[in-house]
Amino acid sequence: MKAEIIAVGSELLMGDVVNSNAAWISRQLANLGVDVHFHVTVGDNPPRIHSVISQAIERSSLLIFTGGLGPTEDDLTIATIADYFQTPLISDPKSEETIKGYFIARGMPMSATNLKQAKKPEGAVTVDNPIGTAPGIAWDVSGKTGKPTYLLTFPGVPKELYAMWPQGVKFIRAMQQEAQENPEILLSRYLHFFGIGESKLGEMLGDLMANANPTVAPYVGNAEVKIRIAAKAPDEEQATRLIEPLKTEILSRCGEYYYGEDDCTLEQCVAQLLSIKGYSLATAESCTGGLISSRLTDVPGSSAYTFINMVTYGNMEKTQYLGVQPETLKAVGAVSPEVAAEMARGIKEKSRNDFGLSVTGIAGPEGGSEDKPAGLAYIGIVGPQPDAIYVKKVMVNSRYSRADIKYWFSQYALSFLLQALRGTLKTDYPELCGPTVAIN
Repeated sequence: MKAEIIAVGSELLMGDVVNSNAAWISRQLANLGVDVHFHVTVGDNPPRIHSVISQAIERSSLLIFTGGLGPTEDDLTIATIADYFQTPLISDPKSEETIKGYFIARGMPMSATNLKQAKKPEGAVTVDNPIGTAPGIAWDVSGKTGKPTYLLTFPGVPKELYAMWPQGVKFIRAMQQEAQENPEILLSRYLHFFGIGESKLGEMLGDLMANANPTVAPYVGNAEVKIRIAAKAPDEEQATRLIEPLKTEILSRCGEYYYGEDDCTLEQCVAQLLSIKGYSLATAESCTGGLISSRLTDVPGSSAYTFINMVTYGNMEKTQYLGVQPETLKAVGAVSPEVAAEMARGIKEKSRNDFGLSVTGIAGPEGGSEDKPAGLAYIGIVGPQPDAIYVKKVMVNSRYSRADIKYWFSQYALSFLLQALRGTLKTDYPELCGPTVAIN
């Protein structure tokens, strides 16, 4: 079954709203063994929507629409689809009652235009919306096109789409059975890497990218690179058996840069290892302004391993709260490996946690110099053993925005912490911190 995803809404074309629905639906369809061949975006304009439908039914058997199901005049999707197939609109009594009940339950007045959302083309089946007022439709229009053709519509609001999707899956499965299809599923695994560029990773895995099944492809993410391994097979178990040997081979080549799989974020991987090992952590941030702390505490259960974090932006505060020596600041400045080490040691001793993590740098765009440009940072990590002290120097592209540079700094800090927890991190400045001791 070939699918086409059609996003309706002038706000998408104007860039006011990002079309995240198409990517999400594509992933869900892949799990159902449905190949997506086209993504189309069209404005709230009936003639243009007609043109898109005309093209889509020539090249695809499943058309999935998102957007344009609201109560306002520019929400035209259902009416335009019905008009294209010259089919009258009828009101669905169940949908009418659901919409009325939605407003009654909230003590809100209902506009008469909301009942427009209860209309559907004659012959279409309603897809209920459990959290909103806009139902969708499932419609077999094969008799009108002369070949297998099915339509599904969903609201453009992502959370409503997600809530309605299980009903959509039932219709898609029924369509596949009617078409006597026995599709193979497409199972994807995403491996996350940090500290290596896409081109270098591609070079290390170049021969594997020639695989037909499973396929291997690199993607640039937000301050990381992802490798997607995708396998086609009759079921998930067989697809997993295809993926696992390839995953093992990839990690044997570049596992030092790997931190997690699929939806696991870097902070989640750090949190998991802190929890497993029973360690606690305190952070002392300067240039990242609390971003590391924010990311760590975004993980549910973070109160098990983090109890106090400080943002010591000023030099006086670094001295007062972390014990950074004024002589050190005067001699080498706040952005230095020496200060990073003293900040990490200070927050660990003050907080009495197992780990102290620090970052000091220049997020830009101003404030840099020839010796210390924007994008420079030093990260300090002090572990449970007295000599387990690490300092790393990082350089981020100074042409990035301030927000992006801060995020990269936080990414480096969490990556280095993960390496320290794994016992693989080495210091850039052994003369400052004494011998490096492995952390078990």
